[in-house]
Amino acid sequence: MRETLDITGMTCAACSSRVGKAASGVAGVAEADVNLLKNSMVLDYDGRPETVAAVIAAIDKAGYGAARRGSQGGAPAGLAAGAGSSDAGAGGTGSAAASSSSPAQAQPGSIAQKAIEEKKRQLIVSTVFELPLFYVAMGEMFGWPQPWFVAGMQGMMVKAVLELLLVIPILIVNRHYFVTGFRTLAHLAPNMDSLIAIGSGASVVYAVAATFRMAWALGAGDMAAAHMASMDLYFDSAGMILTLITLGKYFEARAKGRTTDAITALMDLAPKTATVVRDGAEVIVPTEQVQVGERVIVRAGESIPVDGVVVEGTALVDESAITGESVPVEKTVGSQVTGATVSNKGWFAMEARAVGDDTTLASIIRLVDDATSSKAPIERMADKIAGVFVPVVIAIAFVTLIAWILLGAGFSVALTRAVSVLVISCPCALGLATPTAVMVGTGRGAANGILIKSAEALEGACSVDVVVMDKTGTVTEGAPQVTDVAVADGATERELMRAAGAIERKSEHPLADAVVAGEPADAGAVVDEFEQVEGGGLVASVDGHVVLAGNRRLMEDQEVDLAQFADEADRLADGGKTPLFFASDFKPLGMVAVADPIKRTSAEAVARLHQMGVKTILLTGDQRRTAVAVARQVGVDEVVAGVLPQQKEQKIRELQAGNYKVAMVGDGINDAPALARADIGIAIGAGTDVAISSADIVLMHSDPADVATSIELSHATLRKIKMGLFWALFYNALCIPIAAGALTAWGITINPMIAAAAMGFSSVFVVSNALLLRTWKPRPVDVSQVATPELKISDIDGRADVPASGSVVSDNNSGDAAQTSGDAAEGAEKMAHKQLKVEGMMCDHCVAHVTEALEGVKGVKNVRVSLADGTAELDAGLLVKNDALVKAVEDAGYKATVA
Repeated sequence: MRETLDITGMTCAACSSRVGKAASGVAGVAEADVNLLKNSMVLDYDGRPETVAAVIAAIDKAGYGAARRGSQGGAPAGLAAGAGSSDAGAGGTGSAAASSSSPAQAQPGSIAQKAIEEKKRQLIVSTVFELPLFYVAMGEMFGWPQPWFVAGMQGMMVKAVLELLLVIPILIVNRHYFVTGFRTLAHLAPNMDSLIAIGSGASVVYAVAATFRMAWALGAGDMAAAHMASMDLYFDSAGMILTLITLGKYFEARAKGRTTDAITALMDLAPKTATVVRDGAEVIVPTEQVQVGERVIVRAGESIPVDGVVVEGTALVDESAITGESVPVEKTVGSQVTGATVSNKGWFAMEARAVGDDTTLASIIRLVDDATSSKAPIERMADKIAGVFVPVVIAIAFVTLIAWILLGAGFSVALTRAVSVLVISCPCALGLATPTAVMVGTGRGAANGILIKSAEALEGACSVDVVVMDKTGTVTEGAPQVTDVAVADGATERELMRAAGAIERKSEHPLADAVVAGEPADAGAVVDEFEQVEGGGLVASVDGHVVLAGNRRLMEDQEVDLAQFADEADRLADGGKTPLFFASDFKPLGMVAVADPIKRTSAEAVARLHQMGVKTILLTGDQRRTAVAVARQVGVDEVVAGVLPQQKEQKIRELQAGNYKVAMVGDGINDAPALARADIGIAIGAGTDVAISSADIVLMHSDPADVATSIELSHATLRKIKMGLFWALFYNALCIPIAAGALTAWGITINPMIAAAAMGFSSVFVVSNALLLRTWKPRPVDVSQVATPELKISDIDGRADVPASGSVVSDNNSGDAAQTSGDAAEGAEKMAHKQLKVEGMMCDHCVAHVTEALEGVKGVKNVRVSLADGTAELDAGLLVKNDALVKAVEDAGYKATVA
């Protein structure tokens, strides 16, 4: 079971690492993914409430806070990208400040804004007191005019007290650094706050001690000692450290707030109110109060509030926000409508079918939220570094302090070097590099209609070597039309289309819809005992006649003569059309050719993939000639035709065995195993729920060009992640030694104030670098300039001599029994009862021989042979011919006739 917890108190990668370790150490926890940017944790555990309670206790013991999402005001606003961390407010309320428990209702932008306002308040207070503090402390050095009461030796003590009074408000408004820092240090899990607390705290303590020394010296009349003590007042350094770090945190909060722009934009699509009919009157209510089954009124120009079905009226609806289709779609009674789409023209009443978190829009938002909560594999490396980073920095600072004292530089200089080491190190940059890039990348994908389910998928897509694509509904439109009809000798076109429409009406595939559209209006055929033949087609009883619909393989298996259609079928297939054969009582009725137009962007998508060095394979259950025609038009590297549903998954495994990183693109139920097997499964948004649930990436616009776009986005995101991690490691590796004084001999040093500024803006740089992804756009490509590879044609076993003939009823969906409708599944269990008169049986051994012979016929069940009556009764499928039964008995040495 998976559940999201909101975490408070985290400020850097060391925090998230510590929280993750604490949670993972609880019995019953399988995995704990902590997201520093969203201050949340996705917990995969055994489902027991006691386990969650133990996790919360373990996190509390580690020095942080945890709450189940929605409890005690916990914010799902982990979406808030950093809003609510312990450094967001003096009170350390964290993400618990949010009020909604629903991802669909949470407003990450508002929560991020709260964090920004809190940092702004801290910054203003800190600046107001730091400016006069810095002026008083450093004015004399810079030759600035000084107030008379702090000037000279006589104002020395007043100056020290004034500096102390000015730094106190800065310490108070930034107290969370000390509260959190020393608390985590006490738990032996120091974080970034610990570094700040130790550094600035040491400066204040040392300055207070110097003030006491000064007062003691002045009391003793030792002006020289008092003057020497006045040189050790570091109140201004402590105040400046906290002010500059807060300044960096303010800019960081602003930058992090922008990472959720895409999610906020999605949320803003949903209207805030809806017009519902209650007690016979129209009432305007908040959208979240709409109930399933209620009648909702939508007028021109209004957004549809929830998902449902039109029950009255008509309208033109702009669905571009969900589907990407810019042309408005006409909606009439019975049409499905989706929340957040806009009615451009007309009026209609709808029945609410999905509300709240069950709407399509809420599902999209939840999918994006889940993706940003997951961890990319590269982030594991950062977590390992972060887990030891802060203790190592504290150790380096301590060694620096001791080393400079031993070198005779004096305690003041040694302390300055040690404090510089503490405040210049930046574990935040390590923790922010990956989640910020992932959040912006997934948000950018959502803005382009690409829903990425996990950070792992976002990172993994860039290493894809081979893209395997289904044909129908993926490369082609999936909305075919009948283009040619050929009638068998002795049959009429009406008979053909009547039988074809009747049997195909039971199928759910797009090719079947095209055939049904050509059925005579007054057909009225009665269909019974519908079955789907794997890899062949369909069989049913239509008005008492056994009707077959399918490929040449099915017809040949049932000994249906298709000689008169052979040449025409090959010609049609070469033109990219799919010939479908029909027979009645095992005699040919005719052939219907169906063409499925290739999507406008399919060739462009393949060209873009080739430009990235990705191999493309068209994997389809359609016959070879049709598949080859489509493959040549879109320019793929290889076409594998005539595959069954399970063979798609087999092909993926074969490619993976060759050390290829494989992405599978599909839309049907039969694609689900291959999508799940592939390294990256990409589902067409218009496809089935099963395919979408099996995929890692969902293309909401159903545009094959988005396959290339998703891989390009993956490359761009990974580049930003690597750049962020490189900067974080390079910055710390370079700045920590300099702060420790490694380049002092060359006159290069860093004082604590500069170190604090550098640390603050290091995080800002990492987040801002990730934000550049917001400007990313797919690269256009000129298809004519991309070389088309030589097409390789093979079957699932790799043979190149695949028969050119043999169409299927549809793309490989036709061979998948799971594609069958509920009526079909029920009909598949129906068997015809038959009785034979058997002559020549003399004993029970004869009965056994006849029984065995009949049971050996494929499709026969429940054989019952009676010696006394000289009969054999059995249940047989529609494809079992009487001649086959008689022959089986005769081959056993007896005579038989059908009763």
